[in-house]
Amino acid sequence: MDPRKNPFAPGAGSKPPALVGRDAQIESFDVLLERLENGYSEQSMIVTGLRGVGKTVLLDVFREKAEARNWATVEWEVEKNAPFGPKISTLARRALLQIAPKTRWTDRVRKAAAILKSFTVTFNPDGAVTAGLDIETLPGAGDSGELSEDLSDLFIALGEAAKEQKIGVIFLLDEIQYLQARELEAFITALHRCARRSLPVTLVGAGLPQIPRLAGEAKSYSERLFTFPRIGELNPGTDARDALILPARALGVEFEPEAIDFIVEYTQGYPYFLQEYGKFVWDEAPETPVKHDDACSVRPLVEAKLDDGFFRVRADRTTELELTYLYAMAVLGPEPHRASEVARSIRRTSEQAGPIRSRLIDKGLLYTPGHGYAAFTVPQFDRYMLRRHAGIELSDPPAGRPKATIREDPTS
Repeated sequence: MDPRKNPFAPGAGSKPPALVGRDAQIESFDVLLERLENGYSEQSMIVTGLRGVGKTVLLDVFREKAEARNWATVEWEVEKNAPFGPKISTLARRALLQIAPKTRWTDRVRKAAAILKSFTVTFNPDGAVTAGLDIETLPGAGDSGELSEDLSDLFIALGEAAKEQKIGVIFLLDEIQYLQARELEAFITALHRCARRSLPVTLVGAGLPQIPRLAGEAKSYSERLFTFPRIGELNPGTDARDALILPARALGVEFEPEAIDFIVEYTQGYPYFLQEYGKFVWDEAPETPVKHDDACSVRPLVEAKLDDGFFRVRADRTTELELTYLYAMAVLGPEPHRASEVARSIRRTSEQAGPIRSRLIDKGLLYTPGHGYAAFTVPQFDRYMLRRHAGIELSDPPAGRPKATIREDPTS
């Protein structure tokens, strides 16, 4: 079929042609905005899930909906160890100018600008972010050097200005797990103080499944300040099928039921994998309807694409010993595993293997679903490891796997 008309969109963060299975999260977001608009407090939201389940797509949907309601929207894809103060200053400046252009500043907006300048001078001394605001700092607000206190001053000032202008401010943060503990704590504290004043300032974030734990460690009341909806694979009986059928049908292309069954079973309903499979089978199938044989024939192409891109870009960031640790987990299966069990497979004690596990968590390849357990952050990563790294031998693998000595890693 004509690849120029292919409706499937497997790019990173690309909105699928049929956004299905996320109605509950979208409805919750609508409720959040409407409650804040009406002067009520409401919990902020952090969407969690594995890689490739559509967290970034949801953030884009939320942004579009907020913009349609004339909210001030600012976005940040958090990078590890990114300078926090300058970035927050930039986001706050952008929000301030959306609340009101400089020609329409009231006293409240000027106060917010003055506190923004105080915050910027404190945490970004070059002051470049506030260039052009033509405002003096406000001594005693946003300038203590204590991040939680100063960010609270800034958010409250933005919230009061926004409330006066009858709009709201929403911070949209992707990859929120990369915030440092003190930065996450500062966000939680600032949002809490805004909520206590019923100010229209909120945060909607997205990140890996460890976020609820990290937020709880940062502030014990975070579970009352946030909701943590978790998204994952699509329902195989309805949503996963619709993700394939509806975009194709809109262009006059159908799938035989057996072809749909094969694709949904192979992808396990994960949104990104469905888009990749849909794209390949559309390009390779000669005609409509797409048959079971068509779906089967492109599986090697799909696996090669995923292996060389989606999976490999993550595996290439590991050392030999870290890769061995990941392979040991893959051999044990896709579910979460005890750290002691994985350590035994690579002929180490739990204490010796602990730094390896910690580095993999730090690199975003593993997360901890429970005390003493670790799991892959990437769906089907076990399949990839078994396909592409079967030459790695373990010292104490499950039955049927050979024993061998692994090479030492100089970083361990």
